[in-house]
Order: sequence, then C-alpha cells, then structure tokens
Amino acid sequence: MEQALALAEQAYEEGEIPVGAIVVANHRIIARAYNQTERLNDPTAHAEMLALTAAFDYFGAKYLPECTLFVTLEPCVMCAGAIHWAQLGGLVYGASDDKKGYTRYHQDIPHKRTFVTSGVLEPECRALIQSFFRKMRN
Repeated sequence: MEQALALAEQAYEEGEIPVGAIVVANHRIIARAYNQTERLNDPTAHAEMLALTAAFDYFGAKYLPECTLFVTLEPCVMCAGAIHWAQLGGLVYGASDDKKGYTRYHQDIPHKRTFVTSGVLEPECRALIQSFFRKMRN
C-alpha cells in the first residue's frame, strides 16, 4: 500500500485526485498507476482502470485471479465492475469513499471469489484525499 500511496502523492502533485494503485502477482508489483483523468481528458482514467489494463497487458489475459489490486481509495462502481469482470483475486484499499465508493451502492460488486480488505493505511490515504480537496476549495 505504501507504493500505491507514493503514486497517489504523484497524482496530487500533478493536480489529479490523489489515488494510486498497484497490481501484485507472486509477491511482485506488475502494474502501477495513478489517476490521470485530467491529463488524459478521460473520466475513466482512474488509477484502478489504468493499473488493471497494464496487468492485462503484462499477462496477455483478461482474467487476473492470481493478482491483488492495492488502491488508496475505495473503488467507485465503474472500477468495482472492472474488478468483477477481471475476476481479480484480491482487492485491498485504504480509505473508504462515503460519496462514490462501490459499497455505498452494493457490497457484492467485486467477483464472489475476490477477497476484499479495507482500511490499510487508512489515516494516511484519507489525509491525502482531504488535503487535496481542501486545496481545491481554497
């Protein structure tokens, strides 16, 4: 999660909503990404989507049952749907997203075989998001 948080900090520095994501397989990071919706003018360029796409390319496959996605913020419904279709082995996230997180809508969006862990480095992840939005309001 520390690696994902470092990517979120990079997004923050670039004026993106600070979310970072990594995909791990066999104890190795195989994909890294951070939000790039502003840079790419693409509302789907979330950290999770970009990291999953890189992992699909790495394996040359559309399913990732042996992979775990670490992301600093709870995925939105779009990203949770992608996690479902990828049949991801695991999802680990830091801060919950009370406004746009998938659990606000339905707990079971990720695939039934995907293990989900929340709250990893939550204080640090939450502080970065809150700092970004405070800065944006000023």
